[in-house]
Amino acid sequence: MEWKVTGTLINVVSILLGGTIGLLFGSRIPERFKATIIAALGLFTVVMGMQMFFKSENQLIVLGAMIIGTILGEWLGIEERLQSLGLTLEKRFSSDSESGTGSRFVRGFMVSSLLFCIGPMAILGSIQDGLTGDYNLLAVKSTLDGFASIAFASTLGPGVLFSSIIILFYQGGISLLAGALSAIISDPMMNEMTATGGVILVGLGISNLLEIKKIRVGNFLPALVIAPLIVWVLEMI
Repeated sequence: MEWKVTGTLINVVSILLGGTIGLLFGSRIPERFKATIIAALGLFTVVMGMQMFFKSENQLIVLGAMIIGTILGEWLGIEERLQSLGLTLEKRFSSDSESGTGSRFVRGFMVSSLLFCIGPMAILGSIQDGLTGDYNLLAVKSTLDGFASIAFASTLGPGVLFSSIIILFYQGGISLLAGALSAIISDPMMNEMTATGGVILVGLGISNLLEIKKIRVGNFLPALVIAPLIVWVLEMI
């Protein structure tokens, strides 16, 4: 089987390049600029999430996926596992004096990992790359992620660079599985998955970027799998 993951590799490089630029030149950016940039990205994330949600053809499917997915996420402790991974990387690679689950390194890793993975471009682009080898959509996403990495790394530190590991496995995995699953991935499945991702993006913007209310957004991630499964079950009935 041919491994069609070119788009994912481009995305990884863009994050590493943007993050490095942010780390090297971030000190020259005034703190008030950094805070405003993060706030702008937070607002954009919320609005984009809302737009994604309206792609749903049956909002009850999204609600059901969120409830079931959140229960699974809490049971599996996904948020805690992501934080633990971030802490492990922090101890090995960061010299920040601040430590713990609220540290700058972990926050950078968590925010960027979730933001770069969730969205129609990540899902649709990876599937398109895996099925046809067309990585144009992921190339566009890579450009956006690269600029976002500059802003995030200048504010949140080196944890942003390590989100490229999550991107590699997440998008690469989707691409590799896309060919085998092509027979069962229908448009309604993609619509509900995208809408569910939109809800998670809103939560990410509110919790991690705008810092309005702390939400364990990582525990929502199983909902992205539950949504198309619900559609599949309904199509079989």
